[in-house]
Amino acid sequence: MTLFTLLLVLAWERLIKLGEHWQLDHLLQRVFIRVRHASLALTVLMALGWMIIVALCLRLLANWFFGLPLLLMWIFVSLLCIGAGGVRKHYRAYLRAAAAHDSHACDAMSEELALIHGLPVDCNKEERLRELQNALLWINYRFYLAPLFWLVVGGPYGPVALAGYAFLRAYQTWMARRSTPLKRARSGIDMLLHWLDWIPVRLAGAAYALLGHGEKALPAWFASLLDVHTGQYQVLTRLAQFSLAREPHLDDVLTPRAAVSLAKKITQVIVVVVALLTIYGALV
Repeated sequence: MTLFTLLLVLAWERLIKLGEHWQLDHLLQRVFIRVRHASLALTVLMALGWMIIVALCLRLLANWFFGLPLLLMWIFVSLLCIGAGGVRKHYRAYLRAAAAHDSHACDAMSEELALIHGLPVDCNKEERLRELQNALLWINYRFYLAPLFWLVVGGPYGPVALAGYAFLRAYQTWMARRSTPLKRARSGIDMLLHWLDWIPVRLAGAAYALLGHGEKALPAWFASLLDVHTGQYQVLTRLAQFSLAREPHLDDVLTPRAAVSLAKKITQVIVVVVALLTIYGALV
């Protein structure tokens, strides 16, 4: 069921181009706006509450009509949690602004795309475009690779693990956009996602390392296995940049497109690996 759901959702998301109204991140804004105080305990309780709701729905729909309602629930949750419909709109707006040489619009869309980690201020054009690449690579990880990981490792409760991760992702985005740095720190959201991203970042990083310069990327990947302090964003993007070393870093259009093209390639490779593991019985 996992592989069928994954392939169907990715195909649907790519072909139909679902907007932000189909994303859990957008739907949860009505919940987050009511949260007046922030703490690690509250963040964990909210995420667990949401996961319990999804788990109960799965339990209630099991063994009904040959499992068809359960399959539809898997697909529905996956459609809510996988895909970057809202971010895709900002990316297209950036490309239009870059093609029109509108520097103000480019800067605005770049800041939106790099919302979570931000862009450097005192830097040259090449460094800023490289950081924009990193932001796009991280978006692909957060909305495709990490959700794929949690759906797969969750097994029969894959939608529960996926929903929990997507909830925390949405909460971090909300905090970055609508809250203060102090409240975001008190929520503990960055720390939670740091540990939840540890394994999937290194799995994705292995794919980037194998597609990059092996003599440099693989030692960096092995070093990351013992690194528990460096942020996952830095780990992933450092490995990905080995694969982008030969790409242009001075063109406002080609530079981000190179990152998006690489991210799509990595996603396809990981989906193929999941399919092969499922066929050979390593996954359910």
